[in-house]
Amino acid sequence: MQFMMFVVHDPGAEPYVPEQDNIAEWVAGTTASGTRITGDRLRPPAYATTVRVRGGKVLASDGPFAEAKEWIAGFDLLDCASLDEAVAIAARHPMARFGSIELRPFWPLDVEEDPRRRNERESGA
Repeated sequence: MQFMMFVVHDPGAEPYVPEQDNIAEWVAGTTASGTRITGDRLRPPAYATTVRVRGGKVLASDGPFAEAKEWIAGFDLLDCASLDEAVAIAARHPMARFGSIELRPFWPLDVEEDPRRRNERESGA
């Protein structure tokens, strides 16, 4: 299963402690194990450009779509055997402590059904 892992800046999290930032170790370990396909940091929201098409016109505006205290600071693409494995990998990322991590499974374009609905149906829920 592939997961997009959003690394989220969260001002309400523990204060950042550079000495506890083990990102190089995390990247090396997950890349070596084959569970991390790619990833990188993202510049802060002030660098964002929001693109919309309205009435056939392309509208590009500076800044993020919505004002928020939390913002996506980076991403990693994971290839894991299960959600449990992805959670374990995300929990070792330093931003799980200094921010938060959001995991989202890929939903391929050729798959119409939401996998959660299929799981509910199969379990009788």
